[in-house]
Amino acid sequence: MTSNYQPQHLYKVEQPKWTQYGVIYQINTRQFSRSGDFNGVIEHLDRLAALGVTTLWIMPIHPIGEVNRKGKLGSPYAVKDYLEINPEFGNKNDFKKLVDEAHLRHLKVIIDWVPNHSAWDCHLVDLHPQWYAKDYKGDFRPSPWWDWSDIVEFDYDQVGLREYMIKAMCYWVNAFDIDGFRCDVAGYVPNDFWVQARQALDAIKPVFLLAEWESRDLHEQAFNMTYGWSWNETLHELAHGRCSLDRLRKYYSWNERAWPKSALRMTFVSNHDKNAWDGTQREQFGDALEACIALSVLGEGVPLIHNGQEAGESKRLAFFERDPIHWQTHSIGDLYRKLILLKKSKSVLGNGNYGARMTQIPNTKMDKVFSFVRHNKEEKVFVIINFSSEAVSVSFEPPLFEANYTHWSSKESRVFSSDTTRKLSPWQFEVWVS
Repeated sequence: MTSNYQPQHLYKVEQPKWTQYGVIYQINTRQFSRSGDFNGVIEHLDRLAALGVTTLWIMPIHPIGEVNRKGKLGSPYAVKDYLEINPEFGNKNDFKKLVDEAHLRHLKVIIDWVPNHSAWDCHLVDLHPQWYAKDYKGDFRPSPWWDWSDIVEFDYDQVGLREYMIKAMCYWVNAFDIDGFRCDVAGYVPNDFWVQARQALDAIKPVFLLAEWESRDLHEQAFNMTYGWSWNETLHELAHGRCSLDRLRKYYSWNERAWPKSALRMTFVSNHDKNAWDGTQREQFGDALEACIALSVLGEGVPLIHNGQEAGESKRLAFFERDPIHWQTHSIGDLYRKLILLKKSKSVLGNGNYGARMTQIPNTKMDKVFSFVRHNKEEKVFVIINFSSEAVSVSFEPPLFEANYTHWSSKESRVFSSDTTRKLSPWQFEVWVS
């Protein structure tokens, strides 16, 4: 019997070529410089380009509500006006200059978009009260399950709200030539809204959409990239000895089998939430930090750098007050720069469809050592990570890892064969390139 069935490719979001070696960099404008404004960001653009980042994610740029405000300056995620600029940061001309200067350095710019809720004193509350969700008493409500007392939630059953939000997003693309959006708590907003938004935005120019959420379905017709929250949580548990290495293997198995290869996943050891509420990168990952950073850059996924990581991220940045980053040269910055340079030099380390899958290399210390290869016919990268607080001696199952390699950093040359054994210190990682 002959079948006429043709497979349907549901995942229609195309990844632009510039995402091949994409690296996201998060900017908290309030804390990024002593001036705390867009001009302070511009002063760092050459440094960021030299670091190797490709995309700037700028936290919310809009005016912040004053009613029920938290702290002196409030949360950037309590938006008072979706069409204006927070005067803390400058004006619209200043923002346009920032975008233009970034583009001159071949950096993309995405801005934070907060669609799920607004500030209590957003003008939409008075103009369109029907656009807001109500509690059982019929009153406006913040999130009923979190301490989000400074915001009120929207109701996406309202057609007018959807039209307003899409028009507002289009405004920033049209007027300022931004390259996309990082969408706050994207899963709290119906997926069909995101499909509508994608269609309207792409009619202007192809945009990049990053969802603060972890859902395969968001990739179908709307989002280029979603958060790898599970990745972060797994690495955090590993760093503190609270889970087995098999949990990390399960993450990559899930990532490979349950998600389309075209779906970009953001891998990170810090961001504004983790830094503010859970601690600095070193507080969160301890001696495992460097190994986790290496995996975030060289494994499958798009790495995120939270502003200040490259300077050692020496403090938890205050969320509702001014608290400028202390900039300094630091070994973590040097590590990121070298890893990103390696990533961009090898096609197998590209993102999504542009790169090669990770293939596990079984080893004699599977409870402590994570080892994998990314390869094609021309090149191979072999990564070995000791995810334990003990020194280990480990050998590997042939034949895939066997090759003539150069160490990624020291440039030592070595032949890896079936009887090769490597000795690794606690939390040490090695990267070998052929």
